[in-house]
Amino acid sequence: MRKTKKDVILPTTQEEIAAIRTYQQRTVKFPTYSEQKAGIIMYSLTLLFMFVMFFIGTCLKEFELSFYPLIFLPLLHTYNFLDLFAVLDDGILCGTRFIAWGKIKSFEFVRIDMNHKYYGFSKEVNDKYELRVKAKFHYISCIVTTDEIKEKLNSVLNEHVAVNEE
Repeated sequence: MRKTKKDVILPTTQEEIAAIRTYQQRTVKFPTYSEQKAGIIMYSLTLLFMFVMFFIGTCLKEFELSFYPLIFLPLLHTYNFLDLFAVLDDGILCGTRFIAWGKIKSFEFVRIDMNHKYYGFSKEVNDKYELRVKAKFHYISCIVTTDEIKEKLNSVLNEHVAVNEE
């Protein structure tokens, strides 16, 4: 949430918010504390659970080493807690993941067709686009449901990624 205090380039209007989805059936929310409050609370509770279990495991010393990977298992899906996608001045924020402009290797718009994993789940995303942004070790993706937003995202990404390549 610290990153959202900076200037948000995209999305800024309600129409832009409605055209971007992190999952096929859910639109994203504005990158403000009031809109993301439930996700922040869930993320905080998950981190609190991890710290408490780690503390109990180190104090009791009855747990084996195989217990510790199970403590960190909930962290694998913490990026799902926030319904957030924002293009900022210094990078892209999607859920709890942030990719700076310098870390972006490539991006592409993939058409959602009959063979795509999202096809058929929601009528609004069929024959639309999935934006995939690849970084060094991971990637982020979102679904774009209008051609206007696709063009805006394409121009912003081309501008920032091309500057980093030179």
